[in-house]
Amino acid sequence: MRIFLWPVVALVGLLASGQSPADRKDWIQLFNGKSLDGWAPKITGYPLGENYADTFRVANGMLQASYDKYAKFEDKFGHLFYERQKFSHYIIAAEYRFIGDQVAGGPDWAIRNNGLMLHSQSPQSMGKDQDFPISVEVQLLGGLPNGKPRSTANMCSPGTQVFINGTMVKGHCLNSKSQTYAGDQWVRVEVEVRGGERLTHRVEGQTVLEYEKPTIGGGEVNKFDPALKVDGTLLTEGYIAIQGESHPTEFRKIELLNLSGCMDPKSPKFKSYYVHQGEGGCK
Repeated sequence: MRIFLWPVVALVGLLASGQSPADRKDWIQLFNGKSLDGWAPKITGYPLGENYADTFRVANGMLQASYDKYAKFEDKFGHLFYERQKFSHYIIAAEYRFIGDQVAGGPDWAIRNNGLMLHSQSPQSMGKDQDFPISVEVQLLGGLPNGKPRSTANMCSPGTQVFINGTMVKGHCLNSKSQTYAGDQWVRVEVEVRGGERLTHRVEGQTVLEYEKPTIGGGEVNKFDPALKVDGTLLTEGYIAIQGESHPTEFRKIELLNLSGCMDPKSPKFKSYYVHQGEGGCK
């Protein structure tokens, strides 16, 4: 009987709080806290699915990018793809922290550096020796011992370009206005993605960066399939990945709120926060 009572209890709780089912936010847990189920590693120099030196793993309920089994980094840039589906309109949230020391041979710019790759090409389409996926990177950075300001939730553009107020952003990366997060403290970053229209970065609930029209173009990607890099193509959807760039990183939560779905208020599938009519409509 208790199994059938749970939906009733949940509904009563929603009504008591004044929140309707249409307003309840249904976050999808991309990381289940137990395994890499649904995720696939792609490490430079290795085929999709080969998790060299156990780079990506789950330990103590955390998803980790780890390097304790590496002798030297040797440009083995890694990406862990959520491969179950592409997304177009959504909010992605990650709670992360940097731990330990960078592996020997890692580049200086990659100290306390990780990232969320959004609107990415599929993991299957990456070349064996390709270093980064064509995507928009939400760059995650930690403070350095020198004490200088170092923002997080920046934007970097491997094989892509973005715009602000109709003007293309020059350079590979664009800094946010976030504060510096030093040490091993947990940080929550959220990115609201509106297809090919706009991306908004938030850190601990504060908006720190906004830009528009993610488009294929530019450089900073090597050994890719030229047929996939059609410069000027607007990116309206894609895959999600996290990085492994040589500094140990932990994620305790990676979750997604899909903003694409049934937009008909008369349908039981309607959600008040949807901004885009999803495929399949309200069937």
